[in-house]
Amino acid sequence: MDTASPSPAAPPARPAGGSLHRFANPGRFLRLTESWLPWLSGAAVLVLAWGVAWGLFRAPPDWQQGETVRIMFVHVPMAWLAMGGYAGLAVLSVMSLIWRHPLADLTARELSPIGAAVTALCLITGSLWGRPMWGTWWVWDARLTSVLVLFFLWLGHAALVRAFDDTERGARMGAILALIGVVNLPIVKFSVEWWNTLHQPASVTRLNAPGMHVDILYPLLVCALGFTLAFAALVLGATRAAVMERRVRALQLAAARRAEPAA
Repeated sequence: MDTASPSPAAPPARPAGGSLHRFANPGRFLRLTESWLPWLSGAAVLVLAWGVAWGLFRAPPDWQQGETVRIMFVHVPMAWLAMGGYAGLAVLSVMSLIWRHPLADLTARELSPIGAAVTALCLITGSLWGRPMWGTWWVWDARLTSVLVLFFLWLGHAALVRAFDDTERGARMGAILALIGVVNLPIVKFSVEWWNTLHQPASVTRLNAPGMHVDILYPLLVCALGFTLAFAALVLGATRAAVMERRVRALQLAAARRAEPAA
């Protein structure tokens, strides 16, 4: 008698973003960053010390701006990090809204105060640079105003994710705000081309050739790398602390629940 062989059981469906969930596992994150963070922090200190010393003591003064051009070695990396960090916040927000990654929520929560501090440094150093160049601390032109809006977006996200007792709801609201604020990034980037502003146009990221001498360009790029490494180390360290804090709270809550029947 003919019997049909049983068909093999279909493999269980994998949830969308399964591989991302695997990489975003908080336990795996703690194990990986435990070894990464000291190396990242050490590299940030070394590269930043090299770049700052090169920019402050070895780079020549600009033929127009003189010694005040040295503010650029802090101001420009801060501007890049303010925009790049916010783009990273938007990516984390997409991961939070679509795949509900708890690690994305925690990283976004810890990223926004650091991003706000970086943007504040961008505005402060820009004012210090603008005073001798423009004769004023501040002008309401398109570049400065859009960066100020970016600063308030960072602050708004930092406040919103902490405004709810329900942390998941706060993370969702913060993610929505972050994605709405992405509209401001191209305004920051292209404002000097779209409108007539006092702020100089792009000198490093032009498609044809950088608009500065290599004696200034190279230390600027080294400073940018050092500040980027330091930014990443700060975000990783803050996120590690947040993950461990959440674990401690969960253990305390579990212990309190176990102690309730005995009370």
